Order: sequence, then C-alpha cells, then structure tokens
Amino acid sequence: MKIAVIGTGYVGLVAGVCFADTGHDVTCVDVDPKKIEMLERGEVPIYEPGLGSMLERSMREGRIRFTLSAAEGVPNAEVVFIAVGTPEGPDGSPIMDYVDAAVVDVLKAANQQIVLVLKSTVPVGTAERVRALVKEHAEHPVHVVNNPEFLKEGDAVSDFLKPDRVVIGARSDEAWKVMQDLYEPFVRSGKPILRMSNVDAEITKYAANAMLATRISFMNEIARLCDVVGGDVRKIASGIGTDSRIGKPFLYAGCGYGGSCFPKDTQGLMHVAKAAGIDMQIVGATEKVNDQQKHVLVDKIVNRFGEDLSGLTFCIWGLAFKPQTDDVREAPALVVARALVDRGATVVGSDPEGIENFQAAFGEGMRFEADAWQAAEGADALVLCTEWNEYRGASLEELGTVLKQKVLFDGRNVFDGEKARALGFEHEGIGLGRSMTPASTEASPAN
Repeated sequence: MKIAVIGTGYVGLVAGVCFADTGHDVTCVDVDPKKIEMLERGEVPIYEPGLGSMLERSMREGRIRFTLSAAEGVPNAEVVFIAVGTPEGPDGSPIMDYVDAAVVDVLKAANQQIVLVLKSTVPVGTAERVRALVKEHAEHPVHVVNNPEFLKEGDAVSDFLKPDRVVIGARSDEAWKVMQDLYEPFVRSGKPILRMSNVDAEITKYAANAMLATRISFMNEIARLCDVVGGDVRKIASGIGTDSRIGKPFLYAGCGYGGSCFPKDTQGLMHVAKAAGIDMQIVGATEKVNDQQKHVLVDKIVNRFGEDLSGLTFCIWGLAFKPQTDDVREAPALVVARALVDRGATVVGSDPEGIENFQAAFGEGMRFEADAWQAAEGADALVLCTEWNEYRGASLEELGTVLKQKVLFDGRNVFDGEKARALGFEHEGIGLGRSMTPASTEASPAN
C-alpha cells in the first residue's frame, strides 16, 4: 500500500518507519529542512530504541523516503496520515493551525481518492472540522478517519508493532476495510481492532491518557500520606495492584509525571469538556496533584538543608521525563533544578540521553556532565529524578566515596533505603515513611 505521513515528529516517524518495515511504500513529509536532511542520511532526530535500525533497513530496501513537499509526497498515496503537532495554547486548548495547514496541503496535492487519517491527538469535533475543509478544497473523494496513537516513549516501536488494541474512528465501510487491512499484520496475536465513530475515537485518546495520569496522581497522594503516618507506598501498590479489578500498571509513586502526552492531554480534555459545559473535576485534581508532586523533592531538600542553599552543590541524576527517551517536556527535573538554583545552590545535571534538550529548555544557571559519577563528584546531595537502569545498578559504596555528604533524595524509590542507611547515607524516598537518619545514629528499638 502507498502511504504518506505528514509530520516526522515522534508519532509520525514511528508510524512511517513501522509501516515501511512491514512492506508498505512510505513517504514522510515535514517542513523542517534540518530534520529531513538528517532522515535522508539515515539519522533519527529523536531517541527511541530500535527505531534507527528499522529506518536503516527500510531505506536500504527502498521502502521509505523523505521530502519537504506535500505536492511531492502525497500524489498516488492511498492512505495519508496527519501526524503534526497540536501544542497546548495559553488556555490549555490544542492549537489546530498545523493540522489545518497539513490537511489543506494534502487535499490540494491528492490526485485520487484517499483515506485521510488523523493520527495527531485532536479535540472532539476535529473530524467534522476536516470534513468541512474537504468540501472546500478536495477535488477527489476523501474518507476522514481517526486513528489515535497509544505509544509509550522509550517503547514506541514495540507498542506500534504489538499494540494492545487499534482504535479506528470511521464513518464509511470502505475506509474501515482499508484500515483493517493496514493494521491486520500487527494484531495476529488476537488483539482487537476497534471500530467506533470519529467522536468516540477522539475522546478515547484523551480518556486513556487522563486515566493513566489519574492513577499516577492517586498513588502520589497515597505516598504523601505514607510519608506522614509511616506507611510504605510500595507495599500498598502491591496490595491494591494484585486486585484484578485494579491491576499493577501505573501505580508507582514518584516525583510527578511529565512528557508530551499526559500534561497536554489532561489539559485538552478539560478544555473540550469546559466548552461542552462539563467540569472535569477528577481530571482537574489529577493535574493539580501532579503539579504539587513535582515540588515534593524540593520540600524534602529544604527540610534537610534550609531555604538558603547558597554554598551547597546538588547533583541531579535523570533529566528526561522518563527513561529511554531524550524528551524533557514537563520533566520534574526542570522544576527541581529551577527551585534549587533560585535558592542559591550549584546544580549539576546528568542524563544518558536528555542533556542537550534539558539545557535548551532550562537555559543558563546549571552545569551538565555526561558522566553521572563526574556529576556527583563533591556534591552535598544526590537527587534522582528519572529511573534509568544505569542508576538502579549504581554502587552505593562507590557513591559514598564520591559525594561530599552522603545524602540521597530518591525521587523514584530506586535505591535500597535500608542498605543506604546501613552504609551511613541519609535516604529520603517518596512515600516510604522513614527517617533519613543513617542506621549508625538511629536509636535502638526497645526490648
């Protein structure tokens, strides 16, 4: 099948490469010359495990190409995916200018009937908005379909190739059949391809991310309670996660969620609901809790060192919003680093992939080291914000010889707190309800 993908950001590039890898003829279109130049050299402009090797193979076999022009990429395509950004506006509503422009470019370039697929995360009513543009600009029949993505950054290739489900919002049977044929190779294990209306598909995308965000914020509230009354949020997560009605995913407490999806999509859902006269109270609370949670590590640091952090050095391990990505959008580390710098601290950050993006987002005021151990050298405390695997396996014994003060603020509960205290560390996690005091100075329990 001949496919065009408009937009080579995270969603569009993963979709284009994965479709090409399964034998389709794919042309990817983007307006950014530097990005297209990189892709034509076989270089992936985002960090996503496995994507680079798939791109190289598809380019070698001639199944994928890149262009700056919709007029070049769209003609003869049977299916055209719109995968451009819908950034959050000042009031939380999605900005639709890029979608509108991409759709018009496609309609003008199409030389035959097409299935026009909205892959971008779009608000309710976008399919009807696009149908109005079709009436105005199209010279050939166009079927408008919604096909939201449910990819996890860091595991997107696997998610695309082995999806839990595929959601298709389609009005026409013809478009539905095309989409079934396109996705059938990915669901041979029995996972469903779900047909629904365009509106249902639009809401499903927002609702899925809002639900996952809500689970995270709920556990973070439980973690706050644990810190006060002496509970262990990890035990509680196991206690409720083994309930088949609840399940284990997204029950891990930490220093808040970030990224390009959860913050933007919760805001987008609330904006759509507000326009419909609905107050999304649970989603609003989810967002509020998350904003507060990003300050929890700062509060713990201030409780230990005081408001004035002048003369102190803090090392932050983990700058990306999650492991296996270089994406720092809405990352908790941005909030933590800014709060420490504003209080006079020297801050050194390290991350396996996210340093360049973090530096661009943060600006001046902190130092960066690619080597995590060099970053920690001489620091008064280590602050862990992202649970990269290399941090999980870090030697506490070695860390104790590198830090100036043996103080750990563990924003993802990665380190073994009991072992850390036995080695003389002060350890503060999230929702562990334990003192930071090293074991050597704790009072002995009464007999």
